[in-house]
Amino acid sequence: MATPLTDAQINDHLSQLAGWERDGDKITKTFKADTYMSGLALAAAIGTVCDSLDHHPDMEIGWKKVVVSFTTHDAGSKITEKDMEAAAKVESLGYNKG
Repeated sequence: MATPLTDAQINDHLSQLAGWERDGDKITKTFKADTYMSGLALAAAIGTVCDSLDHHPDMEIGWKKVVVSFTTHDAGSKITEKDMEAAAKVESLGYNKG
């Protein structure tokens, strides 16, 4: 079972992840897209990266936006290091319209 991070650890990680915010027991970021189709492509890229980590986000695909949220279910749906690592991998895609 994964260990939940403390509030201080969460804040420290989030200070290093541009645009990511805490929303209760999850971290989230809204990415803006130029078109609906580019948002779909971004969601597919995020899904591919996260599948390789075996840590899957909740995603909401809307008109010119993709909202990505992470929490760790096997840690009681709390924020863990796995969430932060996955968010960092999503950032490594280099999509800068957040």
